[in-house]
This record gives sequence, structure tokens and C-alpha cells, in this order.
Amino acid sequence: MMDLSGISSFLAKIFSFDPNSPLLFTQFYFWAFFALVFAVFALVKNRKFLRNAFLFFVSLFFYYKTSGLSILILMFVTCSDFLISHRIFAAGEKGKTGLKRFWLILSVTIDLFLLFYFKYAYFLTDVVNTIFGSSFKVYDVFAAAGNMIGGGDYFRVDKIVLPVGISFFIFQVISYSVDVYRGDVKPVRNILDFGFYVSFFPQLVAGPIVRASEFIPQLYKKFFLGRKQFGIAVFWILNGLAKKIILSDYIAVNFIDRVFDNPLLFTGFENLAALFGYSLQVYADFSGYTDIAIGVAMLMGFYLPQNFNSPYKAPNPQHFWRRWHMSLSRWLKAYLYIPLGGNRNSTFATWFCIGLFAAIVLILSGNWIVSLCLVLFAVGVVMFARFRPDSRKKIIANLNRFITMLLGGMWHGASWNFIIWGGLNGIGLILYQFWKNMGWWARMTLVGLVTGLLALMMNVAPAPVWNMLFVWMAVLCLGTFVRFIFHFIRPDAAGAYASGLDAARAKGIPQTFVSRLGNVWAVVQTFTFITFTRLFFRSGSNLDPATANETAWHTAKNMFHQIGPSWTLSQIPAICHEYRSVFLLVLLGMVIHWLPARWKRWYRINFSMLPMPVMAVIVVAVVFLVYQFITADLQAFIYFQF
Repeated sequence: MMDLSGISSFLAKIFSFDPNSPLLFTQFYFWAFFALVFAVFALVKNRKFLRNAFLFFVSLFFYYKTSGLSILILMFVTCSDFLISHRIFAAGEKGKTGLKRFWLILSVTIDLFLLFYFKYAYFLTDVVNTIFGSSFKVYDVFAAAGNMIGGGDYFRVDKIVLPVGISFFIFQVISYSVDVYRGDVKPVRNILDFGFYVSFFPQLVAGPIVRASEFIPQLYKKFFLGRKQFGIAVFWILNGLAKKIILSDYIAVNFIDRVFDNPLLFTGFENLAALFGYSLQVYADFSGYTDIAIGVAMLMGFYLPQNFNSPYKAPNPQHFWRRWHMSLSRWLKAYLYIPLGGNRNSTFATWFCIGLFAAIVLILSGNWIVSLCLVLFAVGVVMFARFRPDSRKKIIANLNRFITMLLGGMWHGASWNFIIWGGLNGIGLILYQFWKNMGWWARMTLVGLVTGLLALMMNVAPAPVWNMLFVWMAVLCLGTFVRFIFHFIRPDAAGAYASGLDAARAKGIPQTFVSRLGNVWAVVQTFTFITFTRLFFRSGSNLDPATANETAWHTAKNMFHQIGPSWTLSQIPAICHEYRSVFLLVLLGMVIHWLPARWKRWYRINFSMLPMPVMAVIVVAVVFLVYQFITADLQAFIYFQF
């Protein structure tokens, strides 16, 4: 006789949400889930309405298993933006520009309100308490409403839980409404089709952010999965699993997390190694997720945009942001940087953002002088641009770049560490813009002066941060001097290679050993800069929002304290031996990352064309190898928290 209680218990487990075990790509349960989805999908793949409706409901189930009742937020924005987008389009058809703008503002306001409420409630509560000297605590009005409707205390009201991936799907629906407003796309007529676009489960919780103009046309195309596409999809899935489990999770659990949890227990070398290791970890984690997402989507005939393009090959910060989280970079450019004025002019939004950040700095630092300096600096920049019309566009463009990067930092979270991280990347972009237009004499003079100033600060006001910056600038000064000499030997090549080998190839300049070395130098310097900004990014991640600011700041300060002073070099061989497996994996990961793109394309295409039995054997072998590295507790993807 069938055990009905056992079946009931099994079904309850399947259809219930366990916050301690969200549905992850690295779990066996996900692949069992996907196998069932794909089996049903195969039956309806050529019936577009059924296919899209089925995948929409499957995606809702996936999100429920990942984030519980936060599914209600996803469903709300889906309905809201679907209905309002039709109002935007109808107002445009009738030529009612004001009404059209009103509906757009309403749509964006609703979306941003939800994002700010769940992501910045703790920050805003701190703001009110700081200004008015009050002692308010966060209160989850949505949980309270749920308790009222259910007639009991089912949900905690004293803590706001951030829905998984809310930043990604909110940005996606905002881009849809704006694209409808601009006339780039027409509103989707069927809410099931629109819901599928918003919630497509491979990319729902960690991107890539898909623009409507890229994805919606695919909803109405006939399913096609060729032999080559199938092989490439399988390759991307295996590649993503290997990145996530072998590289990201293993080095995090066995080294990086230990150091960041308590930097003062480890040496300066270990802290520095953890910092550089984290750059590989966050790349392997995030790009691993998007590789799997791209592969899973491709198996169902849908194509997601590339999100990473070997970012640590970038020879400067501008190229880095063209290669890293490309869908977010494109989103920020299209919906933030250009509306701010781009490289043309400042707008009201530019000044509003400056005022906003001045207020944030004032609140977080408690120092009105710092806030006033920020405003005066911005005013000074704009006044300088007014009296220098030949440089106006460049200056305004740099101001808008800086604001865009600050807001990009705030997108990750409302804490000092994310603001500093965004600000440092903005400064890096601005310095590069000036640097590439400088003459070699000016470059050498500037680097020399900064190095001398840091040496002076080390003696006048000793601090670990001056030691770190001095060492970096001294190395940079030496490298600049070498390239300064090279400029006089090969003046035709020096300028081109300053922008990377691609620029040199475009100009037909032959590649010499020295020119290749110059590109390697630029890549290493960019990687070092990006890595040190990550100190603030990592310190602010994976924290309770209620204590994020203080904890993150102490972590960053303690790591500076350990890295900055003199090291005991005799300890380094023993440390390298103790963590040899971690360091070898980091080295292997970076070597693979820096392989030429044509090599990677070669082995990806050749894998896709292998006979099916051979491919199956490789898949089994890779899966077996990958799962040897699985830790006791599966690690969630880093960007789930954003």
C-alpha cells in the first residue's frame, strides 16, 4: 500500500521554501529541476504561447525556491510595468507628451521605491536617527501586512530581508519602461510573455541584465538548437561550474574568507594574497554564474548577452569596465550616464546627484567640512569648464563619469565601503582620461612628484596607507621611466601601446618584445588598481545591513594595518607551502584567464563539434572532478545579495 504520508512529506519539501537551502546552480536539485523543465519544454518548444507561459510559471517557481515570498515583489513589478508601459505607449500614440512622461515617472518611481525600501531601509533609518537624534528601528510594513491578512504573527516585522536579485530585475523592468518611452520597443501585449522576459530563471537572480530590445524578439522566434549550439551550451555550463566550485568556492573557504574574517590574525603577505585572490574569486564566481545561465538559456534556444570578456586583460580602467559586468556597464551608460548629460553637458540630474552625495557623505561621516569640500570641488570643476570652453566637454564628461561610478557603488549597497569603491573607480577612470592625453615629460614629472610626496608623508605622518601607496607609486614611477625611455627609441609605437595592443594592431605597428612588455605592464597596473579597490567592496559584502558600515570599515582598516608595515620575508616560503594548493589554483586560474581569446575560441568550438559519446565521457569526467572540490556547505553566488 502506498505510503501517502511519505508522499505528502516529499511534496511538501519540494514545494516549500527553505531559506537555508535556496535553489542554486551548484546543487543536484537544480539539475533535477532543469531536467524536468527541459523534458516538458521539449513537448511545447514550437508552440510559442505555451512555451513562454510554461517558462514564466517555471521561473516563478524557481524564484520562490530561491527567495520565498519575495516572489510577490517580482509579480508586482511585472504587473505594474506591464500595465504602465501600455499607458506610456498609448499616450505617445496620441501625442500627449506630458502624460507620457508622467506614466514613465510613475513607473520608475514605483520600481525605485521598492529597490530603496528593501536595500536602503537601514541606511535611511540611520539618516533619520542621525539628523533628529531619534532611535527608530526598521519596520517591515510588507511583513506586517502579511500578518494582518493571515491573522497571526507569521513574519518578522523588525527585520527587512533583501529579496535575492532585486537590483537585477528592477533594473531590467526600468530599462523596459524607458525603452518603450523612447520608442525603442513596443509594449508586449501578453502579460505572460512579459512575465517570461522579466523572470527568465537562468538570469533572474544575478544577471546578465537583459534589455527588452535584445530579448523580447526572441520570444516570438521558432525554437532552434543546432548541433554546434548544443555543444557550446554544454561547454558554457561545464565552464561555469568549474569556475564556481573549483576556483571561487575552494579558494574562498580554504583561504580568503579566513583572512577577511579576522585580518589581524594573519601576516601582511597573507592579507595581500587574500586580496589578490579575491579578485579571482569574485570573477570566477560571477562569470561562472553567467556562463551557466548562458548555457542553460541556449539549450532552450534563447541567447543572453555576454557579460564578461577577460576583464583582467584590460590595460586601463576604461577597458576594464568595458569587459567587466558588461550588461550593467551598458545599463549605466544608457540609463544614467547619457541622461546625466554624457560627454555633452551637465544637467539638473548632475547637480541633484552632487547634492545627494554631499548629503550622504555628511550623514555617514558626520563631518560637514568633507561634504562642503565635495560641493565646492564640483562647483569649481564646472566654473573651470565655463571659462575653458575648449576643455568643457572633457571636464563635464569626467564629472558625469564620476557620478555614474558613485551611483554604481551605491547600487551594490548603502555603506561607506561601496561608496569608496565606486568613488575610487570613478577617480581611476578620470585619471586615465587625463593620463592618455599627457605628454611623456608631464607623465614622468607627475609620477615623480606624487612618489616624492608620499615619501614625505611616510616621514611626516607615518601610517600604513602611505607605505602601501609609496611602494605602488615607486614601482609605477620606475615603469613610467622605462616607458619614457622607450618613447624616445620608438615614438611611433609608444603612444599606441599606451592604449593596449589592440590599438597598436589597428595602426599596423609591429609588435616587439618591448611593446608587448609595455602592454603587460599596463595590464598588471590596472589589475593591481582594481584589486585594491576590491578591499572596500569585499569588506562591505555578506554583512547584516544593520551592522554593515561599522564592520566593513574595521575590516578594511585592519587589512591596511597588516599590509602597510614592513614584512617578515622569511615567513613567506612557509606560508606559500601551507597554502600551496590554494596558490596553485589562483595561479592556474589567472593563466587560463590570460590565454589569448583565439585559443579559448578554438577549444570551445572544437569541444562543441566532438562526437556525442566523446562529449558525454568528458562531461562525466568534468562533473566528477568538479564535485571533488565541493565544500561541506554550498556557497551562494556573491551577487545574489545585490
